[in-house]
Amino acid sequence: MTTTDHPGQPQTPPAPSTDAGAARSERAGDAATGIGPGPVVSAPDPTAATPAELLPIEADHFALFQHVAGEDLRAWADARRLAEDLERLNEAWDRAEYPTELIAKLGDLDLLTDGLDVPGHRALSPLAAGLVNMELSRIDGSLGTMVGVQGGLALRSIVLLGSDAQKERWVEPLVAGREFGAFALTEPDHGSDSVSLETTARRDGDQWVLSGQKRWIGNGVNGHVSVVWARVDDPSDETLHGQVSGFLVAQDLPGYEAEVITGKVALRAIHQAHIRLDDVRVGLDARLPGARSFKDTSKVLFATRAGVAWGALGHATACYEAALEHARTRIQFGRPLAKAQNVQVRLADMLQTLTSMQLYCTRLAELETAGAISPEQASLAKVHNTRAAREIASNARDLLGGSGILLENRVVRHRSDIEALHTYEGTDTMQSLIVGRKVTGVSAFV
Repeated sequence: MTTTDHPGQPQTPPAPSTDAGAARSERAGDAATGIGPGPVVSAPDPTAATPAELLPIEADHFALFQHVAGEDLRAWADARRLAEDLERLNEAWDRAEYPTELIAKLGDLDLLTDGLDVPGHRALSPLAAGLVNMELSRIDGSLGTMVGVQGGLALRSIVLLGSDAQKERWVEPLVAGREFGAFALTEPDHGSDSVSLETTARRDGDQWVLSGQKRWIGNGVNGHVSVVWARVDDPSDETLHGQVSGFLVAQDLPGYEAEVITGKVALRAIHQAHIRLDDVRVGLDARLPGARSFKDTSKVLFATRAGVAWGALGHATACYEAALEHARTRIQFGRPLAKAQNVQVRLADMLQTLTSMQLYCTRLAELETAGAISPEQASLAKVHNTRAAREIASNARDLLGGSGILLENRVVRHRSDIEALHTYEGTDTMQSLIVGRKVTGVSAFV
């Protein structure tokens, strides 16, 4: 007897005829455990190669990215290829493992330059660098952070501030992903006020002696080199004494001790370290000659701040897409969620917020291309986009119901990772104060 024989019984219509629904049904049938139906949202297609495939118009309402072409498009599509490692990243996130082999894969795809001009490697335009950052974070936040740490911070410090010899030693291994680099600035007692760092570099004859602690340092353990920022103690150099400078410190040197920070609930597929420097000795040639004050450090941080805005856009895009697909395919009370007025309004609100993020990012790329971007503009974009990403992720998590807390559906992972983006590269409050200082002409930092 069929359900049509019982007019009082709710009837369940077939799922909407969409590619997403078909893909979901196929995955459900292939579920190996027999415990559940499998993921309720589709994984990104690693073979996507056109703008419409990489970012369908449903997520690009103003068609801001539909005309990306040439090297910019190739870099974006290459970044999407990392989607084939999504299952590995999900497992690594769950187990708090660091799949460092993916850094080498990023190097093979030549995606670690982060917009830097590195001879022999692809020169990413500001738009391409942003799209790569967006796409990697759209796949997984830890993956995007690998590029941010390796290319955006460690490599950028050496390229912008290093000597020719330092560049010759480190640039190629870092950009190829053969060796791993860290950017050791934040300290246990100095995060937002990193300009007040307490780690010291004392001149002792033909050596520098580094002492202090660093915390939240990506690639700071089990890597190869750390760019350690320290306050110089060298009375013989009046211009450098008391200033902040950077030092290249091999991680296998005596006195360099680092441990992985455990208990994180964000960016679990990349390790951050707590580092102790106990009279670590390096040669005079280990100091970055272009790093003569904290202003030079800020040049590196400013460049990566815009990257965080793009990364937040990637997280938000993934969450919005998951919510949209689930709404189209999930049947409740005899109809798809997408037919409910409140669901359509929520999706429209999410798209409105997502589009504003896209506009911020594309404008940043235009300004950077013209050489006209300011630190305050990057700060405003960082604050806006991390706040907006939080909003979209929370809405998507709710729309997915119970499925929203499963790692296989990715939304809860993105939601957790966004919390790290909201804080790192300058907290929401500090970035807002930078903007506030610009518009009022008065500093409120001290």
